[in-house]
Amino acid sequence: MVEMVNSFSRSHSGHFCRRNPSLNSPRVLLPRKSWISRYFNVIVIVWVVISVLMVLGCGYIYVFPNFGDSAGHRYGVSDFVGAVGQCDILDGQWVRDDTYPLYNSTECPFAERGFNCLRNGREDNDYQKWRWKPSHCEIPRFNAREILERLRGKRVVFVGDSMSRTQWESLICLLMTGVEDKRTVYEVNHNKITKQIRFLGIRFSSFNLTIEFFRSVFLVQEGRSPKHGPRRVRSVLKLDVLDSINRRWIDSDILIFNSGQWWNPGKLFNAGLYFQVNGTLRLGMPIATGLRIALSTWASWVETMVNTNRTHVFFRTFEPSHWRLQTNRQKT
Repeated sequence: MVEMVNSFSRSHSGHFCRRNPSLNSPRVLLPRKSWISRYFNVIVIVWVVISVLMVLGCGYIYVFPNFGDSAGHRYGVSDFVGAVGQCDILDGQWVRDDTYPLYNSTECPFAERGFNCLRNGREDNDYQKWRWKPSHCEIPRFNAREILERLRGKRVVFVGDSMSRTQWESLICLLMTGVEDKRTVYEVNHNKITKQIRFLGIRFSSFNLTIEFFRSVFLVQEGRSPKHGPRRVRSVLKLDVLDSINRRWIDSDILIFNSGQWWNPGKLFNAGLYFQVNGTLRLGMPIATGLRIALSTWASWVETMVNTNRTHVFFRTFEPSHWRLQTNRQKT
């Protein structure tokens, strides 16, 4: 399960064990001379200790549901070189590595032309020479063939905006380096990679593997403006309703979500797109509040619709834009 769900103050313990009875439950009056009365403080202390141990046990199962799986199925903490208790892959820095890049984007048939910087004439390539280095351990170098074997028979799904789509493309191009016969890899509907298409799926037929992308920039559902609404409202974003294509995401082994870039005035209010909750327009709602409600809707959907015993769910954090200002023009 993903950390994002926790941030919305939902209890996940119910997925793995039942909650303990509350200490504030109605009490049954007993005779004053009973042994329970005489040892009441001891009983309370023992009960609290047992409750804490049960909660910690549930938390351990929740955080490390697959900790005991063999290395042949997925990377565990022990697969990283370094002290097991100190390996935080989020704590680190980018270091230069001249053995990079791991693939040539100009040779990958699934690299979108609009984001293929070298093919579009970018002269420098230093930006391709950086590798993430955790502070207290080493991440194993990406081995395309090994990853393909680990993903054999799986379905990987990316859901989000163009930032998600480019990450989807990069993963496919990385894995292509481990495929001997490139003709066995194809888009399932024979479509070109473009932002105009809402669904794209790449099939690695030799590995019975599909890696898919669904375009859903807000994750929640867009709809028509309500009747007799203000003229400036051209459409609405239903913050309490997940995108209508959500059922196509469920039956997957890995689910990777992102959202954020479109949550700005230019993509929302300036375009006539306003928030709606429970069928009611919320014209004065701040964007940050709208995003929080939308992510809460997403988190509830994950809890109720996704079998996390099978599906690994990730939510990627907010990212920089594709664009940056350089010498008075924008480049990828």
